[in-house]
Amino acid sequence: MTRHFFALCFSVFLFAASGVSHAQFRVEVSGVGLTQVPIVISAFKGEAGSPQKVSSIVQADLERSGQFRPVAVAGTALDEVTLPNLSVFRQVGSDALVVGSVTKLADGRFDVRFRLWDVVKGQELGGQSFAVSASDLRLAAHRVADFVYEKLTGDKGVFSTRIAYVTKVGQRFQLWVADADGENALPALASAESIISPAWSPDGNQLAYVSFESRKPVVYVHNVSTGKRRLIANFKGSNSAPAWSPDGKTIAVTLSLGGGSQLYLLNAEGGEPKRLMQSGSIDTEPVFSPDGQRIYFVSDRGGSPQIYRASVSGQNAERVTFTGTYNISPTLSPDGRWMAYISRAGGAFRLNVMELDSGAVRVISDTAADESPSFAPNGKLLVYASQVQGREALMTSTLDGRVKARLSGQSGDIREPHWGPFSR
Repeated sequence: MTRHFFALCFSVFLFAASGVSHAQFRVEVSGVGLTQVPIVISAFKGEAGSPQKVSSIVQADLERSGQFRPVAVAGTALDEVTLPNLSVFRQVGSDALVVGSVTKLADGRFDVRFRLWDVVKGQELGGQSFAVSASDLRLAAHRVADFVYEKLTGDKGVFSTRIAYVTKVGQRFQLWVADADGENALPALASAESIISPAWSPDGNQLAYVSFESRKPVVYVHNVSTGKRRLIANFKGSNSAPAWSPDGKTIAVTLSLGGGSQLYLLNAEGGEPKRLMQSGSIDTEPVFSPDGQRIYFVSDRGGSPQIYRASVSGQNAERVTFTGTYNISPTLSPDGRWMAYISRAGGAFRLNVMELDSGAVRVISDTAADESPSFAPNGKLLVYASQVQGREALMTSTLDGRVKARLSGQSGDIREPHWGPFSR
């Protein structure tokens, strides 16, 4: 687990044994955002006869974003071709309305159609249609939510993106690829040995990760579509903490070639590693800045684990975190404005967000076992692992910490989430 900094560096990457269910994730949203758009998502006409209730998925996506407040309105389902009586929705305080339909086609697919209305201005804001298989109904619903989110906020939606995470059941580890809400999880890899540190490539086609199947930590790159993988770091000692450069051509890794954990750069296709800098300390957990010009990393060169940054050539290393004595697991927002990380305070590991220009830090969580934060590709949400009421859970949070959603299995160990890019 990434919060166990020194254990990680010396290759003790073990999970607590427990069971886990992968059936369905439950979404629990808590908190209220500072400003939220009140919205009605009407039941889609015909969706009762489909395997997925599309309108409910759209509503859960929008609510989890922290930008929307669903407004309930009793009545029959509305479709995209019916002109709605917008005064009804104005009266209940809604600013927007989503209507649609789900129709089963002769070939077994489903036709999903929707339309978005600006209730205040009385204007139609557009719509789309998707002909999808039953297995892709959730993806269609996520794309509906993406459209609504972008039209009403101006930012691109992330609901049709994917996350990767790791679970352990007994002595079996599995790497999963799932929808951004945790549903539709598909196994990418299963192993009797630990799997850690999954990291998406910028194009969303590959995952780098660390596997212990050869009884030592080595780094693989795994093609998500084909399932084929290649070994890219199996050098003497420990090979860990892979991180992709923004152009996808380079992977930063932590190697112990010289006896201590140090940062190296590798061609993404493999080859000989290039040492980033000379240090007598433990340097690990690298992450590239969005422009590819800097690398942020964790080092104990000042006596305790803190976050530093250096140029991509390894020059001008400087300390970034000064609040607290133990700060690890940096991740940067796509616009380079924010850094999320885990900070230990009073024995609790909590998610923090720093505005890099000002250095201002906000504690995001009130839990005590947070780890592995990762930004959504639009930079508006974070996913991380934690423990809630004694259970392992995946969480999402807005950057101000006001709105959190729990994506939890029935039981078990759920770790190492990483949010994939937009492309899919």
